[in-house]
Amino acid sequence: MRKKFGWADCLITIVLLAVVVVTLYPFVYMIAVSLSEDVYVLKGEVTIWPKGFNLNMYRLVLSDPRIATAYLNTIQYVAVGTFVSLLITAAGAYAISKKELPHHKLFTLLIVFTMFFGGGMIPTFLVVKSYGLVDTLWAMVLPTAVSTWNLIVMRTFYSSLPKEVEESGKIDGLTDIGIFIRLVLPLSKAVLATIGLFYAVGIWNNFYSALLYLRDQNMFPLQVVLRNIVLQGQIASADVTSVGGDNLVVDDALKFTTILVSTLPILLVYPFLQKYFVKGVMIGSVKG
Repeated sequence: MRKKFGWADCLITIVLLAVVVVTLYPFVYMIAVSLSEDVYVLKGEVTIWPKGFNLNMYRLVLSDPRIATAYLNTIQYVAVGTFVSLLITAAGAYAISKKELPHHKLFTLLIVFTMFFGGGMIPTFLVVKSYGLVDTLWAMVLPTAVSTWNLIVMRTFYSSLPKEVEESGKIDGLTDIGIFIRLVLPLSKAVLATIGLFYAVGIWNNFYSALLYLRDQNMFPLQVVLRNIVLQGQIASADVTSVGGDNLVVDDALKFTTILVSTLPILLVYPFLQKYFVKGVMIGSVKG
């Protein structure tokens, strides 16, 4: 029997639609401004639909050498960082999911402890510097390689795996590492995709580590370049003066374009991982 659509359902629908509108409007407005001609932007006539459609701002942003270099740097950081983070997190989570591990509870408590207490910015910087990681790719990867929350979610998932899977591997003569690589990881696609997306988005948006550990501007990730453009309202191109001069509105159009250029790539990844996303989160939250 089909459920009747009541007042409560109507209220929930209205609230959710309002949330969608409030969430999407800034994004739609940025797209409209970035695709509009300067004269309409100067007059404040752009709302949610572009006026005088053109791609001048996108040509300007994408022709900036800083953007191209930052893109390549960010893609490199995301690729290497996500792989390293998933490898360490998966291996650590699998290890502490085994109750037969010596001092199992102690290791778990020490890991959970890091969720509430950290060493601080200066001690962390000194550690990174002492290992010679400043101005290297690893400065963007290793200090933030493991999220305690993600590790606990993965540990919960591994705890729920049937023991028969591991026992069958041991009968076939596999070692613990062999069981982990050949049997456990292939069964972990959903949770790996989910946690991998969390790590990838975190690294893509990470500018804090770059501000602390990178001095060479040629190694700056996209978010640092974006931050500099948004704060300074300028871009490394001789065409900026002729396009916008000192006009704040056109500078805003330039900022919006830069934000969209840096945001869209990571948004396009989500549809490919959507089928794993909900499943992976739910799997890691079934057991405590």
